[in-house]
Amino acid sequence: MKPSSKSNFIVCLACLYLSQLLQIFMKFLFPVFLILTSFSGLAQDSDLPNDFLSKDFHKDRREQLRAALPQNSVAVFFANPVRNRANDVDFVYHQDPDFYYLTGYKEPDAVLFIFKDKLAAANGTSYDEILFVQPRNALREMWTGRRLGEKGTKDLLGFEQAFNNSEFKRYNVDFSKFDKVLFYDFKNDVRDNPKDSSDMYDLIAQFKVKVKYPEKKNISLSVEPPKNNLDMNGLNELMAKLRGIKTKDEIDLIRNAVSISCLGQIEVMKAIKPGMSEREIQGIHEFVYKKYQAEDLGYPSIVGAGHNGCILHYTDNYKPSVSSKELILMDLGAEFHGYTADITRTIPVNGKFSPEQKQIYELVLKAQEEAMKIAKPGTLRQALTDTCRAVVNRGLIQLGIIKKDEKHLYFPHGVCHHIGLDVHDKGGASLEENNTVTIEPGIYIPDNAACDKKWWGIAVRIEDDYLITKNGYEHLSKIAPRTVKEIEDMMKQPSVFDNFDLPNLKTVNEKSKSGN
Repeated sequence: MKPSSKSNFIVCLACLYLSQLLQIFMKFLFPVFLILTSFSGLAQDSDLPNDFLSKDFHKDRREQLRAALPQNSVAVFFANPVRNRANDVDFVYHQDPDFYYLTGYKEPDAVLFIFKDKLAAANGTSYDEILFVQPRNALREMWTGRRLGEKGTKDLLGFEQAFNNSEFKRYNVDFSKFDKVLFYDFKNDVRDNPKDSSDMYDLIAQFKVKVKYPEKKNISLSVEPPKNNLDMNGLNELMAKLRGIKTKDEIDLIRNAVSISCLGQIEVMKAIKPGMSEREIQGIHEFVYKKYQAEDLGYPSIVGAGHNGCILHYTDNYKPSVSSKELILMDLGAEFHGYTADITRTIPVNGKFSPEQKQIYELVLKAQEEAMKIAKPGTLRQALTDTCRAVVNRGLIQLGIIKKDEKHLYFPHGVCHHIGLDVHDKGGASLEENNTVTIEPGIYIPDNAACDKKWWGIAVRIEDDYLITKNGYEHLSKIAPRTVKEIEDMMKQPSVFDNFDLPNLKTVNEKSKSGN
């Protein structure tokens, strides 16, 4: 073969080789390239709400906690783990409230350290907080959504020291030098993802090694447990003091959550009709929440008609048809940007209270209003319960439902708790200015109760949300009708849902089977 022919042959081979490489790239690598470029900016997309709490809010909360920490200590917080629902489906992720409060970070597989004093970094700088987060991963983000990664965490959340969680294993701090390492004890209910060596399971395991966590608790009362610097109790008290007092920004978000929840109650009052199902009524509430861009529910919705209202945390909401003779108890709260309301209204399905229903309802309302009179800074939350219970017991005696002032199950719960990032939020036993709390008395008379049958199946709870002010309170949920007259008048109003009707499901199925 002549040299020129040989050169042409080599060129042809090279072209063929390059052609094959291009085919491989287009088939296998180009899709990955597209994914990587498409998802590279997802964490900074502008199509997300922009009225969340600011990074300055979260930074200030960390500073407030740092100021309250004991000398020579470190506070450690873990993100909530991912919870499995069934098979390959997980529950919708919800961040640990403390973790969100301090960081603004909404993703799993993360750990935060807040140090009382500054530490020296390897590069000669100093730091007093550090956050480890899950890394960017274009392929995973295509399936499960945006991730901030260490850069996004620094840019959007304002952390100077933020690293991928794979770096945590190599993070070397001598925890024995601290007088206290504060963290919440572990519940041992975190699953291990064998494909991820830096998931929450592994972060916890690595942390336990670093702090010499005592895996086996000494249960012998005759042997004193080994002394160490691990404090698994003190953090809750510190966070309760901090989270119980709401800032202006938090109060604004709570106002939104409360107003949305009240509007849900109002729309149901106008729309409800005998024959509706409990679940349909629940759906109207939750549609209103979504209409106002509430991301979630603060807790599972309670919609109980008749005797179902006597189940305090009734969440089946499965009764297919509510009766015109029943009351329906509706305890629901929208969660708006992390903060939840907690509103309960009890209304007559047919739009008018019967004489017995009205007597029980007005007794509960009287108890709530008596408690409202003493709601101010310095009042114990227990005092609100005691006030309500005294009013209820006197009324039940007058109605002949109980014979004397004694313990009974017609009013079995307390009436006041904090609301915020949790529906039962952290806070103190005594009311303070800028607390947000509920007052929720109730009376529940189940079928076959030891009283006249005319009272059976009557369940009433009235729950409102309040901001404790300098000298008293602000009634946040007052737009939701509370009195008998207000409720009955609202239920006469036309509803936007009056003309909303869907085809009969049985008819639809029959048409589907017939092919028409």
